[in-house]
Amino acid sequence: MTLAVQCRTLSGMRDTGEISDITAEGCCLRTRSLFFRPGTRLIVKPQGMEGMSGVVRWVRGDQSGIEFDRALYGPIVDFIAQQNRAV
Repeated sequence: MTLAVQCRTLSGMRDTGEISDITAEGCCLRTRSLFFRPGTRLIVKPQGMEGMSGVVRWVRGDQSGIEFDRALYGPIVDFIAQQNRAV
């Protein structure tokens, strides 16, 4: 499953990308032009949802592992998965 998002670093840099492997605790983020370092703080915002703040924990090429500051409520993760399947 992948889901289009907008992302923004706390320093104001912006990009679009996609998240995958989403769980209550985090996700995998692939961006188009931004590349992150572990420890970078950012906000990812899927269309029609609130932004989710987190920190980059690992980087492999254009993919980054994001740990959310607050775990997502289980039904929210289910909703994201259902909405993505419907597309």
